[in-house]
Amino acid sequence: MYAQLAAPTTVIPNNLMGFQKCLVVANWTLIVSVLLLCLTIAVSFIFHRYFSMESQILAHVGTIVVAGVLKVGYVLRCVALNGLGEKV
Repeated sequence: MYAQLAAPTTVIPNNLMGFQKCLVVANWTLIVSVLLLCLTIAVSFIFHRYFSMESQILAHVGTIVVAGVLKVGYVLRCVALNGLGEKV
């Protein structure tokens, strides 16, 4: 089993170390982007009465950008798992 959210504590061959780092970065990217996506959706649609128009516009644009980052993080995770020999 490979480390999912931190640097590996076991010895990993050098040819797999890049994929391991890629997996850790991808997992953190997914976590942060999901949290930011929830925040931008909350500002845009749930708590819109409490924010200015500029903040709402920024949140709407941020929703699109963060959704793109989420997709990139998922693809990066799939590439890392494939490189480590896992079935995706």
